[in-house]
Amino acid sequence: MPELAYLDPHSGRTWPLDDPRWCGDAGQPLLLTEQPGIGPADIERGERSLWRYRAVLPPLAGAPISLGEGCTPLIERSFHGHSALFKCEWFMPSGSFKDRGASVMLSLLRAQGIASVLEDSSGNGGAAIATYAAAGGLAARIMVPASTSPAKTVQSRAAGATIELIPGTRQDCADAALRAATETFYASHNWHPFFLQGTKTLAYELWEDLGFAAPDNVIVPCGAGSNVLGCGIGFAELQRAGQISRLPRIFAAQPEHCAPIARTFLDLDAIPPRPTIAEGTAIAQPIRMREVLGVLRMTQGGAVMLAETEIAEAALALARQGLYVEPTCAQAAAAFARLLRAGTIRPSERTVVVLTGTGLKATPRFAELLGVPT
Repeated sequence: MPELAYLDPHSGRTWPLDDPRWCGDAGQPLLLTEQPGIGPADIERGERSLWRYRAVLPPLAGAPISLGEGCTPLIERSFHGHSALFKCEWFMPSGSFKDRGASVMLSLLRAQGIASVLEDSSGNGGAAIATYAAAGGLAARIMVPASTSPAKTVQSRAAGATIELIPGTRQDCADAALRAATETFYASHNWHPFFLQGTKTLAYELWEDLGFAAPDNVIVPCGAGSNVLGCGIGFAELQRAGQISRLPRIFAAQPEHCAPIARTFLDLDAIPPRPTIAEGTAIAQPIRMREVLGVLRMTQGGAVMLAETEIAEAALALARQGLYVEPTCAQAAAAFARLLRAGTIRPSERTVVVLTGTGLKATPRFAELLGVPT
């Protein structure tokens, strides 16, 4: 295989990994060139973190920044009368799946000599970057919209991150971060290709969880699409390595109020975004739309748009089974029910529903749903 490099997937141009970069010369988002995948013998079985798959991650000199992320439970539960495998990704140090990407990205950036990082996120992404920056001795600067509830940034502040309040919308905040990227290295969970190298370990973990086999279907909540892309990358590597014979179908769950990827996949007209209970996936302008759609089509999966009532009902139904997760990720369970009703997936198939964030971060939302004061 050619040496691993940064890749512009549109032009095919590459750059060496030696140089820290988060985008191409024209400001375009990048991926990494293809890797061959690994087999069971390559897993570092004594390592209880996603770094057990170090053999398929970009080369890293020295120890990674790790807090034991990964190795999350996969449990079987009945939902709407049918069995599914729930991947409990909120069992992470900062409380969400984004710890996978943060651990890998910041480990590699630290090895490249980066000592201070910039992120824009008022939610799980910011918390993960702040947490792993603290663990790795890096300075973190997190930009959030000025309207953000102070409660959403407490976790990042507690980890020592500097919080900057940006007037305007979430997009205004992202634009401000792009301008500030000339001052501080932009370690964005949406932009940096190293982050996807972390999320791809979800595919390897599911493969190992299932006795070194692929599930039939994987359903994920989708905002910018890092879990869709991560699973697409990881399972494709396993297929190239001859470890699986076919790719699982990957389905993206989005709220009707903000579903640019689902609307494009389903060939529906775009509509202006509206507030949604699934706020963690309310990304109006995902930067890797083409690549996310490519994974959905390549795997013969699909996209599901969900009503606010469906998402709320799924969140409460999961909580009443002991799975207290954010409404944002409960939409994956709601999508499972919808796909079953439509006959798109069958009850006899092995379907993984990925639950990405803890409900402890959404206590005010649950209080509203339950009609109790906070």
